Amino acid sequence: MEKKKKLGLPAQILIALALGIVVGLICYFTNTASFTTNYLKPLGTIFINLLKFIVVPIVLLSMVCGIISMGDIKKVGSAGWKTVVYFLCTTAIACVIGLAVGSLFDGLGWFPTIALQEGAVWDKATSANFMDTLVNIFPSNMWTAFSTANMLQVIVIALFIGAGVLAAGEKGKKAAELLESLNEVFSKIMEFIITLSPIGVFTMMAWVVATQGADVLGPIALVILCAYIGYIIHAVFVYSVSAKAFAHVSPKDFFKGASAAMIFAFTSTSSVATLPVSRECADKLGAREDLSSFILPLGATINMDGTAVYQCVATVFLAACCGMDLSLGQMVIVVVSATLASIGTAGVSGAGMIMLAMVLESLGIPVEMIMIIYGVDRLFDMGRTCLNVTGDIACSLCVTEWEKKKEAAK
Repeated sequence: MEKKKKLGLPAQILIALALGIVVGLICYFTNTASFTTNYLKPLGTIFINLLKFIVVPIVLLSMVCGIISMGDIKKVGSAGWKTVVYFLCTTAIACVIGLAVGSLFDGLGWFPTIALQEGAVWDKATSANFMDTLVNIFPSNMWTAFSTANMLQVIVIALFIGAGVLAAGEKGKKAAELLESLNEVFSKIMEFIITLSPIGVFTMMAWVVATQGADVLGPIALVILCAYIGYIIHAVFVYSVSAKAFAHVSPKDFFKGASAAMIFAFTSTSSVATLPVSRECADKLGAREDLSSFILPLGATINMDGTAVYQCVATVFLAACCGMDLSLGQMVIVVVSATLASIGTAGVSGAGMIMLAMVLESLGIPVEMIMIIYGVDRLFDMGRTCLNVTGDIACSLCVTEWEKKKEAAK
């Protein structure tokens, strides 16, 4: 007798989301919203607390290990640095696109204000000048940065530790092994916390709908639309244009050649699982085999342009839900933190949500707000994985052309 196939986590989360909406609507129309506040919300709060607990160690350790692993890039010379620069530049552009599209939707009044605590509206979006922001990035006390979850300072600490381990050479190997071991341990802890997602989604969604009514459901559909507009803009105006400008591949040929990998990534939501298809597509489009075999796995680890668009759109949306208007300085913080953190966290399961929690913490937006959109995270994930894989292929084409020119010049 065959064993019954267990429901995957995405399916569990979607079921929990649907059940949460149903229970929330029942409580809303029967005037029993206090039931969700007294008995369901505390369970969701436990899940949120666990998320807050794991954010700092995951960001710190995964970034450090990502930097340490990049020591191998020296072996492949200039191609490695060109790849990293390409990914960091496109991630920064992705952040700008996400913020622009999100701000447009917010400016049109399509994102609502949702008071999660007895009508409270958070007003922490105070503007700060650039120099103050710059000074505050650098920590004076490492433990204070950890205890206050100052994510920009945590990123800087990770950069210094990673660089220090690499600079120490042979003597730094034991430290690297310890850090990699700790990273694996905390990754397993995070995987366990992620398995509790259905409970968190059900309890928080039931509470939000019970206290807000059906009005909250429309904006969720709008934020998904907003994210996909950002994905499409980035794919067309960054990836296909860079492939045309640097690799002389027309947008039509580029998307036609990459379509198999894009479709596979969209359905599997895994850049790593898509690697064999991505490599085949990249090679057919003209990427050099030795370069694509290096760039595509590296891209699957550190390239997260789709996540960057998602984070920025979600941040603007959740800030609007809190009644906050993000200042220019805070938008810069979002761009910088998301771009730098892309070095180490993209390969971690659940990275999208952990990264979003990190950005919200740095801006003073309650992490609880994640639960408004986390139930439909799978829909975001399909688009952002597709975008990430498209970027990996575009990068392999561009670097191939740059290396050809370098060799021709020699």
